[in-house]
Amino acid sequence: MRKRAGKKSVSSFFSRKSRSVRRGEMQPSIALSTVGVEPPGAPAGTKGAKKKVGPRLWIRFDRTGQSEVTELDKSAIIQRASIPARDLRILGPVFSQSSSIMARERAMVVNLEFIKAIVTADELLLLDPLSHEVLPFVEQLRQHFSLNSPSKVHEPGDSDVLGKKMSSPGIQLLHSENVEGELELPFEFQVLELALEFVCTYLDSSAADLEKNAYPVLDELAMSVSTKNLERVRSLKSNLTQLLARVQKVRDEIEHLLDDNEDMAQLYLTRKQIQDQQFETLMASANSNSIVVAPNLARVNSAARGSASLASFYQDDNTVEDLEMLLEAYFMQLEGTRNKILSVREYIDDTEDYVNIQLDNQRNELIQLQLFLAIASFAISINTLIVGIFSVNIPCPLYNVNHLFTPFVGGTSTGSFFIFLVVLGYARWKKLLGP
Repeated sequence: MRKRAGKKSVSSFFSRKSRSVRRGEMQPSIALSTVGVEPPGAPAGTKGAKKKVGPRLWIRFDRTGQSEVTELDKSAIIQRASIPARDLRILGPVFSQSSSIMARERAMVVNLEFIKAIVTADELLLLDPLSHEVLPFVEQLRQHFSLNSPSKVHEPGDSDVLGKKMSSPGIQLLHSENVEGELELPFEFQVLELALEFVCTYLDSSAADLEKNAYPVLDELAMSVSTKNLERVRSLKSNLTQLLARVQKVRDEIEHLLDDNEDMAQLYLTRKQIQDQQFETLMASANSNSIVVAPNLARVNSAARGSASLASFYQDDNTVEDLEMLLEAYFMQLEGTRNKILSVREYIDDTEDYVNIQLDNQRNELIQLQLFLAIASFAISINTLIVGIFSVNIPCPLYNVNHLFTPFVGGTSTGSFFIFLVVLGYARWKKLLGP
């Protein structure tokens, strides 16, 4: 009995140990699966945790031309520009070939070719500033803001007066639009104008390069139809179609804005910001009127009148003349670029028609040659038939006539040639063969 009990205790000890070992081996896999990471022995098709999009590289420009390169994630952009999350997808790689200009409550989302930016009334956020296509646009922004900055416009001796004038927030917003008595566009429209100018210039230069390379290739194809020339024209047509689609997208977006005054009015971010500040000032004045004594009432009313006169430039919400003239100018430029591309495509179509005419002419010449050879074959086959009949090994008295071979062969050949001329004349009479 003692021996059996001892064996049972030893076996139970090893069984408990083996179970603990198995639990220890299973714990890493369970821990890995709970955090969404595949264990080392897991199959390759298992799904792990969703990858979060990390911060992306942006460059920030303010009204004074100060810029900084920073990394911002999705939540930071949404909080900073007050735009919905779906607008950031438009700036992603999925919509890289699309063109759109959308207005939101406090920002404007611009996606024009490779320029992907978020513009507010105070700053510009430009995506991927280190890209080789975006770098020239960044330099253009720096040059523009450096020339239009307040330090470049005013003299150093007027800094005190300028600082007093810029103390009011409304004056600070309007200062960038009113320099030396000349009314300029708001900050967001300056950025939009630079973006449209850069994109339109890029598309126009691409169309000019395409036009420059197209005419020699098409002229060479018209002179010599070969596989090499046809391949070059095919590549040229593919590039032309892609460029025309890009120009058409930008043109359609501008045309869509020009057709809707409400959408253009929503793009006036500075005007909406000044109106919000004016409303807040009036609300603060109304609240102070209920608790301030009568002598201060005139001061509050004068401040309210000053803020109202300050925002008189942006008073009418339906005034979109500045933006309309801006968009119409670049719409006409894109229309000219589009007409240039269409003229190249028409030249390609004309060249293809000319080449097809040449090929049809060659095809007709081959058909005429084939018909000519068929008539000759018909005449020769008649002579061959006569020779074949007389070559049969049968008794015939003509075989015993001397010197009959030469006139017989000459007569049959002459008859075959006469038949050939008759059939050829009939084909020409029916205009089946050329002159």
